Amino acid sequence: MNPQPYPLPGGGTGTELVIDQAAYHRQFAADVPAADAAVMAATQRPVATAALEEKTGEAAWKTIPSWALIATSDKNIPPAAERWMARRAGSHTTEVNASHAVAVSRPAEVTDVILDAARATR
Repeated sequence: MNPQPYPLPGGGTGTELVIDQAAYHRQFAADVPAADAAVMAATQRPVATAALEEKTGEAAWKTIPSWALIATSDKNIPPAAERWMARRAGSHTTEVNASHAVAVSRPAEVTDVILDAARATR
C-alpha cells in the first residue's frame, strides 16, 4: 500500500491508500487474468484512510439476516477474519477459492449469494 495525500474540501489534506501497480495482480487480483488485473491496477479507486477509521452506528447484522462470501485466497482481508465476522453476524456463509477481487474472478458465485439473500428476505 502506498499512502498518497489528497486535498480535502474546505482545506486540509487527507490520505488515501493505493495498491502498488506492480504488486496489484499478486496482492489484490491473483485469480484475474494478468491483462485485466493491469487495467484494474491502473484504474483503481484508492480507499481513504478515514473510511477505515470512522465510527459507525448500530450494526445492521444485529437485527437483520446477513450473508457472507468468504474469499479463501484473499490477501487483503485474512479469510480467518472474514469467517470470524461472518460467525459473529450469524451470516449465511459461502466460501469461494478466490482473491479479494472475487466479484471479478467469480461473478456467478457472487451473484448466487446476492440472489439467495434477495429470495430469503422478500
